[in-house]
Amino acid sequence: LAGPLDLPAGTYSVAITAPDATDTSAPVIGPVDLPLEAGGNYTAAAHLDAAGEPTATLFTNDTSPTAAGEGRLTVRHIAAAPAVDVLAGGTAVVSGLENPDESVLNLPASTVSAAIAAAGTTEPVLGPVDVTVAEGVNTIAYAWGSLDAGNLALATQTVEDLHSAPAGVPGGQS
Repeated sequence: LAGPLDLPAGTYSVAITAPDATDTSAPVIGPVDLPLEAGGNYTAAAHLDAAGEPTATLFTNDTSPTAAGEGRLTVRHIAAAPAVDVLAGGTAVVSGLENPDESVLNLPASTVSAAIAAAGTTEPVLGPVDVTVAEGVNTIAYAWGSLDAGNLALATQTVEDLHSAPAGVPGGQS
């Protein structure tokens, strides 16, 4: 894990090597060009593609304001696995999510019990896991690892300060 990093706009060429590599001329991933725009908020994720090959994906984090009392849940599929459904309470709230796609949900602030199942099924391959959706926060949940290796896992990050201005302020009577 590296970052967060404050970088000027531009295109950055990134290569990832094994932690014990003495020769950096043969990276495991890349080099990959990452174009960053001024004022953007990004996450670069090194992960496995659906077939289990190492790759990297640049995601643009949604930093638009949330409604009062709401937070944002972004679900990203970066696992070596086929398409999945995201379940809340046993019901699909996101269907057919493929690697390396994402789905963004604006929800009332709460704790969501979420699970991941193969697309079209309800038997979890990951979870259920409690995920906190906080007001004014984009909680980003990554399903990563490998289905075949049996090591699917969840990682989360947050992007904060997405509060919107209140529509009104309760006042008293005199």
